[in-house]
Amino acid sequence: MTRTALSVAVVIVLLAACNRTPEPVATPQTAPAAEANPAPAPAVETAAKSDADWQGYGPAQLGVDAEQLATAWGAELQGDAAADGGCYYLQPVGQGQGGVAFMIEAGHFVRYDLRTADIAAPGGGRVGQDLAQLQALYPQAEAPQPHKYEEGGKTLRVPAADGSQGMLVFELGADGKTKAWRVGLPPQVDYVEGCG
Repeated sequence: MTRTALSVAVVIVLLAACNRTPEPVATPQTAPAAEANPAPAPAVETAAKSDADWQGYGPAQLGVDAEQLATAWGAELQGDAAADGGCYYLQPVGQGQGGVAFMIEAGHFVRYDLRTADIAAPGGGRVGQDLAQLQALYPQAEAPQPHKYEEGGKTLRVPAADGSQGMLVFELGADGKTKAWRVGLPPQVDYVEGCG
């Protein structure tokens, strides 16, 4: 091969090498491609939007009178009013077991109760959660207290996170799981027996 032919061959090889994409070389300092672009993390399960808040439930705000509650709710409520202005509950007609129950005392809406895992309490607590889960969600919670009637059960009282008068109370069974919760104004929110 002549010197000119050899020079042309070298130039062709060099040009070909310049147009080629180099293969990546894994070194301890570089992360593999899979780690450089990690797959998206699985979506965190979020609680479904809840009508529950520290000041009421949906359009029903704590402190309104029974007539204002019915008007705000906008759908039929059922329950027997106490003739003497005492305590009673109203519930939406046609709702399932464990749904919202509005406590009325002295003619005013003072508390609501729930016993279903389908609806989250203000701040995300739910029926079925244990004490550790609740305490993680509610760092402002008071120390848990023994349940008045259920041996091994507890109650967890949580002051409103928004500074309102509303108070949240969780009832935990002997199995350590939340079985019910309620939001209301003191002293009614602390009635263990409801209107009993």
